[in-house]
Amino acid sequence: MAVMQHELTLGDEAERLARVLPGHRVEILQGRLTVTPPPDGSHALSLTGLVLAFDRAGAREAGLRYVQGVGLWLPTLPEDYAIPDFSVVDEDFRDAHVRRNRYAPNVFRMVAEVTSSNWSDDLGPKVECYAQAGVPLYLIADRKHGEVLLYEDPADGKYQSLRRYRPGDVVTVPSVVGVDGVDLSAVMLLEGED
Repeated sequence: MAVMQHELTLGDEAERLARVLPGHRVEILQGRLTVTPPPDGSHALSLTGLVLAFDRAGAREAGLRYVQGVGLWLPTLPEDYAIPDFSVVDEDFRDAHVRRNRYAPNVFRMVAEVTSSNWSDDLGPKVECYAQAGVPLYLIADRKHGEVLLYEDPADGKYQSLRRYRPGDVVTVPSVVGVDGVDLSAVMLLEGED
């Protein structure tokens, strides 16, 4: 008797892993499948701080939305996608749906990552992928090294500017995000609370 085998694509395997590992984040970065465990409490509080800061600055009134866990289709390879911790997107971002809870990069104004055990992905492949996707701002709360990084001005697949912040500094989000007055404490981003 012949047995037919079905060969899974990387995207199929990512979907399977997402189903069997609830709470984990499954992404495909530069053709590599990555799985990140659920965030800890400080990580979650950092994201809450981002939401509150953008809300205080009037991001919704400016036609923006801030979302967590929404997929960003990446133009690097056909099945590549990331799921940033936090994103600032155009209010009509749902019209840019590509497939499988992933949206076109042109509706993303900023993405932010708070590092966890997969910190090397946030500091390496994601910098390249987000720049190649043309995301204007990439903010990283690098808890491993105790600093906040802000990448700006993507051109030719690379960010042209990098600013570094230490605990005690205030990160002023550039107005290219679409709203002014977003000031973030580096301590809040790194530790979840001031």
